[in-house]
Amino acid sequence: MNVRVQTGLSIVAVVFTAYLAVGGLVWTAPVRQPAVFIAALSLYLATTWLCVFWGATPRAAAPVADGSLRRGEALPMWLCLLVLATAALVPLATWSAVDESARLAPFATWSLGGIGALLTIVAVRRRALIAWIGVFVLGVSAAFWIGVLDALTLGMVGAAVWVVAAQLLTMLVDRAAVDTAELTGIQRRSFEWLASQEGRRRERRVRVQQALAVAGPILIRTIESDGGLEPEEREQARLAEGSLRDELRGPRLLDESVRAMLQGARRRGSTVTVLDEGGLDGAAPDALDRIRADLAEALEGASSERIYIRTSPHPRVAVTVVGRSRRRDDPDGEEVVDLWHEISHPRPGAER
Repeated sequence: MNVRVQTGLSIVAVVFTAYLAVGGLVWTAPVRQPAVFIAALSLYLATTWLCVFWGATPRAAAPVADGSLRRGEALPMWLCLLVLATAALVPLATWSAVDESARLAPFATWSLGGIGALLTIVAVRRRALIAWIGVFVLGVSAAFWIGVLDALTLGMVGAAVWVVAAQLLTMLVDRAAVDTAELTGIQRRSFEWLASQEGRRRERRVRVQQALAVAGPILIRTIESDGGLEPEEREQARLAEGSLRDELRGPRLLDESVRAMLQGARRRGSTVTVLDEGGLDGAAPDALDRIRADLAEALEGASSERIYIRTSPHPRVAVTVVGRSRRRDDPDGEEVVDLWHEISHPRPGAER
């Protein structure tokens, strides 16, 4: 609950209950036992204000495991027992302290409204069952001292209505808090989605710029010559195509050193395939730098006819480099693996 709202409600509760207690001091008839009457008023005010201010430090509603909200702190059980004792003792002390002829006077029936206000506060503090038990205790006491009809006429109905209203308002506020939390979550997820989309758009723009930088000149030359490229230009086109595939299929594996090693392998006649199949999404920038450095080292001087570079979702292995070639003594035979290198996920804090 907002700090200002909670403070304002606490002030209203204190002023209203004090007003009810002052009404009990306006004696229009003699009071046989004024000390008992004053003691009942004091017990009422102490219990009521203790319920108002107990755990009054504002706390933000925090989400719990099931997605709901952790509500404000309920009154402790010892205070609930004090409330029930007050609901029983205050009317008893008030009516026993005045003459029988004055028991229907406003100053003698103040306890109906006062205890009703106290039980309303208890219902707001998430002890509805205690509040209803208090209503029952108050009703029994009032019926004993002034009769059922007079009790209903002079405040019992109002006390019960206050407790019902407090319980309903508390439920509505809780429902509004849940809806607000859900809307906040939806808004946060939408912002995250928009941010991810913006990041992807920026990444696509960067990839397009890189593609134009790599392939733009050779594409222009191809258009100008109507496809009639010189052998050296065809080699440049082959290298540009390979570089574009690398940028599209495995951008997280690439830095300047890796790009240079891939180009060197292709110039030596190797067919290189780079595939990012997941596993590096959560890697930190330092870990990616170490993985790329290991990859560049593994590709240095590689002469396999076909080189496959794949990321791995394995918890230990980050990247696998495999090279395959045909045997020199059997050019028409099956390919054999002549390069195998696994790059592990760097451990946190590990130095190269």
